[in-house]
Amino acid sequence: MSRCAKRNGMTTPSPCINVCRMHEASGLCEGCLRTIDEIASWSTLDDDAKRAVWDAIEVRHAQWLTKRNASNVAHATDKAKPGDAR
Repeated sequence: MSRCAKRNGMTTPSPCINVCRMHEASGLCEGCLRTIDEIASWSTLDDDAKRAVWDAIEVRHAQWLTKRNASNVAHATDKAKPGDAR
């Protein structure tokens, strides 16, 4: 969520991007990275609680990027083992 929306007192927008599919292992929506409880309660949350969900989403997204990048590095390292003729 943009910091401008927070500062200007605008209502906190929903993080939903219409990719609604729950990831069984993580328990998070693959589109918005919210838990089912966060999704279900969104309409009843006040703006402070909604911003807290956004903060959690930002942390989850950073963790996902870190995992993905580590996986990509490991995959590239496996492909370029010493002695490979490339």
